[in-house]
Amino acid sequence: MSTSLPPIRSAASRRQSGVASERPWVRWLLTGTALAFVALFLLVPLMLVFFEAFAKGPAAYLAAIVDDEALSAIRLTLVIAAIVVPANFVFGLGAAWLIARYDFFGKSILLALIDLPFSVSPVISGLIFVLLFGAQGWFGPFLSDHGVSIIFAVPGIVLATTFVTFPLVAREVLAVMLAQGGAEEEAAFMLGARGWQILWHVTLPKIRWGVLYGVILCNARAMGEFGAVSVVSGHVRGQTNTMPLEVEILYNEYRFVGAFAVASLLTLLAVATLILKKIVERAVSRQRRDAPAARQRVAFAVPAPQAGGR
Repeated sequence: MSTSLPPIRSAASRRQSGVASERPWVRWLLTGTALAFVALFLLVPLMLVFFEAFAKGPAAYLAAIVDDEALSAIRLTLVIAAIVVPANFVFGLGAAWLIARYDFFGKSILLALIDLPFSVSPVISGLIFVLLFGAQGWFGPFLSDHGVSIIFAVPGIVLATTFVTFPLVAREVLAVMLAQGGAEEEAAFMLGARGWQILWHVTLPKIRWGVLYGVILCNARAMGEFGAVSVVSGHVRGQTNTMPLEVEILYNEYRFVGAFAVASLLTLLAVATLILKKIVERAVSRQRRDAPAARQRVAFAVPAPQAGGR
């Protein structure tokens, strides 16, 4: 007498059936809790920023935006991002290529150093540069004798912002390069391609979405950085104040419309960053979904070699 064994279900099907068997009130409770959390800690603060910015009308809002100090903070923020993002792009691409394609002594140390800004407070990062380049720092007297200003000047802001943002591009590109491997680069090298040709025609097209994703995150962090920049900037009004620092100064002076007007610009930049991030994620998922079909089309398009042919 034979007995039939029950079918073996996969872990995914068991999880799906477990979710589907939950009572409706449990699902509604979890959904409501998540929506309430998002509304309380995300939507309400965003709405308050714009409400306070326009509390005295559009004219006061525009006057706060076109104020000389606010315009100076906006220009400095854009300049810092324009310097930091390309620098991190070059460093991130080079570091990711080195780590993903070569084995060398100190590779683990380099990985740890790349992750260092994630574990160090931005305020501590700013203090490090003050100890190095400040008036009483290691290189302070030498820089002072040669008339070079780093701390309480734009170069110090660039250094501090670069330090806190440089893991973003490197980590995103490294993850993509490790996942895709280096078979195509090796094939191009065997066919006689040079280093720059391999980088431009093979590597960059493969990792373009990872690069773009890292650049978006780096740009958002560079524009919104406060801790490290606050330490090295000196809060010189109209000269070394970025947008986050300008918001703090205006708020401390009880100029709430101006503070929230500048904060609304940062909020719009954050929303634009999220939209770009979502577009990139959808493009990556679409590319991964279409890749098997594309490879299959290529396989059918290439004619098979005939027996006895030349």
